[in-house]
Amino acid sequence: MRAVAYEQGMTLHLVKLCVGVSTIEELQDWVNYRLAEKLRLGEAPESKHTTRMVPKRVGELLDGGSLYWVIKGNVQVRQRLIAIRPFTDKEGIHRCDLVLEPRLVPTQWQPRRAFQGWRYLKPEEAPADLGSDEGAAALPPELRLELAELGLL
Repeated sequence: MRAVAYEQGMTLHLVKLCVGVSTIEELQDWVNYRLAEKLRLGEAPESKHTTRMVPKRVGELLDGGSLYWVIKGNVQVRQRLIAIRPFTDKEGIHRCDLVLEPRLVPTQWQPRRAFQGWRYLKPEEAPADLGSDEGAAALPPELRLELAELGLL
């Protein structure tokens, strides 16, 4: 992979739809399950998401960037990006593993329309992190989902 020039301190994020998940807790359960499976199989316990497109702005993403997950139409949570590893799969298709910190960080909810793949997200456009006892993060998952479906979160 070619080196990417960037200005020091120019952090960039990614945003992606989290398909098949209804709550942050479901996503955390999935991450925990996958880590346990990797340990069981003797593999490195990494949290990663495989995508088709390889980001071109790797340096900026790895300068403190995160993957922000859209769950049920809202950015709700993020995972810090640790590494970006391009590879070619068995069918000869170029893909990319986004290696993520397994800890999920709830964010303020930010509505997002459906899109394919991932998008870059500038720091000034990213939702702020929530404390564990702050706002929507303090509500039960079912109530958060119901309020979001009503457009109240």
